[in-house]
Parts: sequence; C-alpha cells; structure tokens
Amino acid sequence: MDRQITQHRVYDDSAEDGARVLVDRLWPRGLSKDAAHLDAWLRDVAPSNELRRWYGHDPARYEEFRTRYLAELEDDAHREAAERLRALADEGPVVLLTATRDPGISHTAVLA
Repeated sequence: MDRQITQHRVYDDSAEDGARVLVDRLWPRGLSKDAAHLDAWLRDVAPSNELRRWYGHDPARYEEFRTRYLAELEDDAHREAAERLRALADEGPVVLLTATRDPGISHTAVLA
C-alpha cells in the first residue's frame, strides 16, 4: 500500500490535505483545541517520557533514538495507536503533527 504521510509542526499553517493527527503525548502549549483542527490525537503512539527525556532532540542521538523508538512501537502500549495510525494512512493522506521544533529529527520522522 502506497501511503502519503507528511509531517509538520502543529503551530504552522499547513496546506497539506489529509487527516490531521497530533502524535505528541502532551498537548502543545498555547494552542487551543479549536485552533488545532485535528482529526485525531494519538498520544499513545508518542515516545515514552523516559525515551523523550533521554533523547532531548540531540541530533547526535537521533539514530539511537530511532532504534529505541521502533522497539517501543512494538510493545502493547504503543501497538494499538500505531495500528490506528496505519489504518488512517490506508484510508488516505495523513499529516503527522508535533510541537517539536525540528520534525525531521523527531518521532514524526520515524513514524512517517
């Protein structure tokens, strides 16, 4: 199945079509639920707090973060949310949204 998945910061205006899915564990600061225009919030697909804190968005740790996060996605706590995300992507385009400053080295890059 050819899935169209893009990623953006939740704070940025995006002209991308598709299901808008927030994939952060915590709600983005300063953003109202109305302003987010979300189709879904899959907080359980986000990295664990422990992994997120360890990584700290340090580009030098990205490859190790990627490996650890992929392993987390296989556990029961993450699997159901990941399957829901796959189902949305099977239905059509998906825009993964995050509050992270650099989505290119975040969990959204791994999910995409």
